[in-house]
Amino acid sequence: MPTFQFQAKAMNGKTVSGELDAATDVEARVKLRSQKLIPIKLKVKGGAGVDEKRGFSFGGGESVKAHDLQVFTRQFAVLVNAGVPVVQSLQSMSEGGRSPALTRAIRVVLGEVEKGKRLAEALAMKPNVFDEMYRNLIRAGEEGGVLDEVLDRLADYIEKAAALKSKVTGALWYPAIIILVAFGVIAGIMIFVIPQFVEMFESMGQELPGLTLMVIGASKFFVAYWYAIIAVLIAIPMSVKQYYKTKDGRRFIDEIMLMLPVLGDLVQKGGIAKIARTLSTLLGAGVRIMDSIDIAATTAGNVVLETDLLKAKDAIAKGKNLAEPLSQSKHFPKMVCQMIKVGEDTGNLDAMLSKIADFYESEVEATAEAMTSLIEPLLMVFLGGIIAVIVVAMYLPIFKLASAVG
Repeated sequence: MPTFQFQAKAMNGKTVSGELDAATDVEARVKLRSQKLIPIKLKVKGGAGVDEKRGFSFGGGESVKAHDLQVFTRQFAVLVNAGVPVVQSLQSMSEGGRSPALTRAIRVVLGEVEKGKRLAEALAMKPNVFDEMYRNLIRAGEEGGVLDEVLDRLADYIEKAAALKSKVTGALWYPAIIILVAFGVIAGIMIFVIPQFVEMFESMGQELPGLTLMVIGASKFFVAYWYAIIAVLIAIPMSVKQYYKTKDGRRFIDEIMLMLPVLGDLVQKGGIAKIARTLSTLLGAGVRIMDSIDIAATTAGNVVLETDLLKAKDAIAKGKNLAEPLSQSKHFPKMVCQMIKVGEDTGNLDAMLSKIADFYESEVEATAEAMTSLIEPLLMVFLGGIIAVIVVAMYLPIFKLASAVG
């Protein structure tokens, strides 16, 4: 029996590591959950492993684009709905025409199903492609005899999740690119244009205004230390990225992100949309609410929202409903908690969560557009202001000379 190394999160939020013996990674996760631990990373001792939180492998695993997985899932649903057995469906979809990584994953799953394993167990052989949520939904579909419906739900979920991610990342990248271009323009002026003026001013032999001297000093600094400036600009994001990988770093940065104007709104609404969509999909397929919350927490994309959701799970275990503990969090709006309460009272929690997800996905789009429309003029004014200062600084000596001659 192989030994698995694991990292998991305890109910108190602490991360624990250790080893356990299990026949498969599925059995290892079951054992961890029986100890009230949420798996984060799991691997056979001495081998490659799976990052449960992010849904991809570390140590040599392959990743698959969301679009490719969505198309495969939708086609799988169509075949199953048409009455084609699972084995024949997988055989049909393993004949190529897809990304190499997905084709190889399908063939591995097909081989396991042909050996007699259930589909959910077979999918667990490629956890870097089919994450925990995917496998749980398939398991629920097999047990409930509604595999085609579950596959349709999964395809919808993957499509909407990818669209949401695209909106959020697009909104975050746009100002970053504008700032980079602005810095490039200013650096180009400082390094290549200003030195030409300096030669002219030296030939004039007159005293230069303070603003002109300041700009010339900045230009000389750029020319002399351009390599150091580039190194710093590369080192800062890399250092932030490394710090974010630590537990304290991730919490600190995620808290800061939520507090930022406009951007904090985008992160909060995006996280709530992902949580609501994931919970709606899982609960609608019949997955237990405790397992659904565990999985939904890992999709939040923000450790603060994740922690609040896991606290709600602890409250549910003590007999409370979901809305009550969430209402005590300052990151879940009252409207969300009220809608969840109505869903729980009427027995339509999955449908209500779907409505919340729809609303917040549209809010993410609106917030992204608002942020873009706000940042663009601000950056233009900032860049224009700097260039205006440089132009004035360079022409002041010329104006001074002209007035002296006049």
